[in-house]
Amino acid sequence: MGIKSKSAGDLPDLSRTELQMLNVLWKSKEGLSVREVHEQIKGEFNWAYSTTKTTMDRMVKKGLLRREDFHGVFLYQAEISKPAGLARLLSFFMNDLLEMDQSALVSLFGRSKALSSSEIDELESLLDQQTSYKKSAKSEES
Repeated sequence: MGIKSKSAGDLPDLSRTELQMLNVLWKSKEGLSVREVHEQIKGEFNWAYSTTKTTMDRMVKKGLLRREDFHGVFLYQAEISKPAGLARLLSFFMNDLLEMDQSALVSLFGRSKALSSSEIDELESLLDQQTSYKKSAKSEES
């Protein structure tokens, strides 16, 4: 089962913590245990292992992560793609705070190594959908 892409209306709201955990998991093809994720984020958040486990279990319930038993150890994988995870955050930042055109923001990713070209295409598509979704929601309110 692959990572899901979301439609504009389904883009998740992500906390900083969830985004950091997803960022760790997006780099792993096989999935990681809670311990492995905790080791990578503990310097950033300075909290107990149990807090990492609780947060990751909540992320499973929210549909952000998938958990599978691998020889008695739970391995977690991202259930959403990196572009889907970033699209809502970027849409809010771009539209609501900066009031800027999304093409300028997407072009920044083109010069970065943070996303592959296919991920940039997916991000751009999701941002287009999100912009259309927000416009239609506003027109329905009027």
